[in-house]
Amino acid sequence: MQELWLEAMTSSVFFELCVESIDAGRAAQAAGADRIELCSQLDRGGVTPSAELEAGHLRSLTIPVYVLIRPRSGDFCYSAEEFDLMRRQVEQAKDAGAGGIAVGVLHKNGRVDVERTRALVELSRPLAVTFHRAFDETPDLEEALEHVIEAGADNLLTSGGASDVLSGAEFIKTLRDQAGEQIHIIAGGGLRLESLVEVVRRAGIYSLHGSLTRKNGHHANGNGSSLESDVREAIRLLNAEYSAALAPTLKN
Repeated sequence: MQELWLEAMTSSVFFELCVESIDAGRAAQAAGADRIELCSQLDRGGVTPSAELEAGHLRSLTIPVYVLIRPRSGDFCYSAEEFDLMRRQVEQAKDAGAGGIAVGVLHKNGRVDVERTRALVELSRPLAVTFHRAFDETPDLEEALEHVIEAGADNLLTSGGASDVLSGAEFIKTLRDQAGEQIHIIAGGGLRLESLVEVVRRAGIYSLHGSLTRKNGHHANGNGSSLESDVREAIRLLNAEYSAALAPTLKN
């Protein structure tokens, strides 16, 4: 079983790839990704993967695997029956040996459902928890950030409320400043290799998440060799930007 509760973060640079196949997970690991988020139906925003897919990844990989807990596509306001299913999915992921969980629950008015999110966070322990991009559907992101922290999540994945992470990069910086050390903020959503450096520079953040959508709108997840190359290049660019930002401090 993977190391529980401890985050994969051992440096100030972090990259997580969202995948829906074992080949994509292997490519991410070979390229040096810090961890993966595992889901199915990536083209629909992702839903909870099958037990067989979870088991296959956990047998094949040594980097942490976070499992998406989302019983269906669409909104993030769940019925009592759907919430019970989410609880069972969390238990299944824990039993399988997942390294963490990604969840997000909203009220009908779009605000964070702190009570039910906290229930899933507590059920997930000792695993770490990411509040996923349901956050970007909330009407007031600064309020939502406080609610996510209140619910006990360890990480927050956000595009800054925009349709893609490049468009929302400046607001991600605002959220990062607001959060301080209370939660680990990860920038993600529509991340593309060709705009990665600009995202980092605008957001001032070195923790990224994505499936690395290509210019033609297709995901590289289906092609292991091209995906591995893309992930390797993304990590190279991320490290180069971090080193450049650190250089003036080292000179002083």
